[in-house]
Amino acid sequence: MSQFALFGQRRFAPFFWTQALAAFNDNAFRNALLVLVAFQLGLDDRAASLYTNLAPALFILPFFLFSATAGQLAEKIEKTRIIRWVKLFEIAAMAVAAAGFITHHVSLLLVVLFMMGLHSTVFGPIKYAILPQALKPAELVGGNGLVEMGTQLAILLGMIAGTTLMGVARIGPWLAAGVTIGVAVIGYLICRAIPPAPATAPDLKVNWNPFGETARVVGITHADRAVWNAVLGISWFWFFGTVLIAQLPIYTRETLGGDNTVYTLVLTLFSIGSGLGALACEKLSGKRVEIGLVPLGAFGLTVFGVDLYFARHGLAPVRGLDWLGFLHGAGSWRVVLDLTLIGAFAGLYVVPLFAFVQARAPRDKLSRIIAGNNIMNAVLIVAAAGFGLGLGALGLDAVQIFLAAALLNVLVAAYIFTLVPEFILRFVTWLLTRTLYRVRADGLQHIPEEGPALLVCNHVSYVDPLLLMANLRRPARFVMYYRIFNVPLLRFLFRTAKAIPIAGQKEDPAVLQQAYDAIDAALADGELVCIFPEGALTRDGTIAPFRPGLEKILARRPVPVLPMALRGLWGSMWSRRDSALHRARLPRRFRARVELVVDAPLPPERVSAAGLEARVRELRGELA
Repeated sequence: MSQFALFGQRRFAPFFWTQALAAFNDNAFRNALLVLVAFQLGLDDRAASLYTNLAPALFILPFFLFSATAGQLAEKIEKTRIIRWVKLFEIAAMAVAAAGFITHHVSLLLVVLFMMGLHSTVFGPIKYAILPQALKPAELVGGNGLVEMGTQLAILLGMIAGTTLMGVARIGPWLAAGVTIGVAVIGYLICRAIPPAPATAPDLKVNWNPFGETARVVGITHADRAVWNAVLGISWFWFFGTVLIAQLPIYTRETLGGDNTVYTLVLTLFSIGSGLGALACEKLSGKRVEIGLVPLGAFGLTVFGVDLYFARHGLAPVRGLDWLGFLHGAGSWRVVLDLTLIGAFAGLYVVPLFAFVQARAPRDKLSRIIAGNNIMNAVLIVAAAGFGLGLGALGLDAVQIFLAAALLNVLVAAYIFTLVPEFILRFVTWLLTRTLYRVRADGLQHIPEEGPALLVCNHVSYVDPLLLMANLRRPARFVMYYRIFNVPLLRFLFRTAKAIPIAGQKEDPAVLQQAYDAIDAALADGELVCIFPEGALTRDGTIAPFRPGLEKILARRPVPVLPMALRGLWGSMWSRRDSALHRARLPRRFRARVELVVDAPLPPERVSAAGLEARVRELRGELA
């Protein structure tokens, strides 16, 4: 099913439109306020600068003060109830904003800005915590992609609407007030159709101390190293995006020589690119949480961020160009391509990270972890403002600040990926399997969402674990021959994947016993363990007899067993067909079509080596 089919599902569509309208209204109000302050109140430059710099600080302040409390409430209370309260609060805030717009009462509008920051703070933990409750695991990436796409386009349309409405002579404030109130009311009516999302921790005792709870929430977020580094990655995305967006007005005027229509075009390109990148995640990930796309996204941000500098830098020879005049200028289409692809790779970067946090974090702590993520985002947004201001004070222009951020992205990404090598491992796995093979997977729904299971598969090629790793929707521990595990240079890769080395009884009894202990410990911790019971790669394409080691594993730790079969790998690159025929292992059947078939789980008491071997033979069929 395509991700767009979710628009026809009540469990997704009302929530999607609720959050999209909220993003639209938030940005429509903020831009209307900025136009009012900067162009219509007749303030001097100093006063206007004070208000425009105070506005972002007032909006971000609630994230520091109330994120931890919002995360607790999202765990303790049924989520749709909170969404309805938040939307009623938005209607009240927009009513106050209407009074501020019409009377030109700037202080009142700044109070509303704080209220809208509070609105986003409370809605944030629900926004991402409700998706895992509403969507199936195979829909999580696609759903996040749609939400990210909708958010980006809603932000863009809201910015355009706020600027345009407030700019209408004489009736601008009335138009801005009417539209923002109307959108808030529509959002409330739509949110009433969101299905219930039960509390995940109804017995949680709320700590109303914002400072102590903030430290506690950050500690909960930090508890899982992989989740914490995903949060750091998301926060870095906000840093990078804030630096980029903050410099775009100056970049448009000074470097591109454009007017406000060119600025709108630049924002549109970035937003459309982000939406397309977000939507592409489902297709590229095979409907699984694929963090291998994150390094690809980081790579693209740097490449096209650097190219944006070389595409156009220095002062524009002509000023005041409209968007058509800009597009007809020399080298303009390179700028258009760079901005669009920066947005696209930003989508590829951030959507898998959000899906990873949602899939990996415990359900009863997810809202608080999202709250912790929002706190870290706020810290990095503030740091991004300081970064841009600091480099500007040193004399760097907008495009040079873009270049600095793109180069800094290399260092930050390398740091995150070094701390959690799983990101790079997933990227290598994703890239290799999609370069060498075209894989069709059937029966993945049989893999349990949580809890232990023993996966049993035939062994055809050296890349079998990579193929399985790239298609299974949960991480699995692979049991592999200890001599291969200890190959220099590859040992780091295998250790990163948490593979379990094993040896024969006659080769090394100690390694064999350690393997059994490690397998049992992994199953006890609720992990998936994958074994190849043949004990070696097939030499002739047939399935060899299964060894009785799997029966020992199940006797010690009875867990469900999932028979699996790989089809079509014999004779492809990295199978032993070429070596058996004494030929060089060349890329024969490059991009070969292969299949992975997963059967329904079997209870451990019904499993024997011989019976499991027969079942895997049936699954594989005639296609070796």
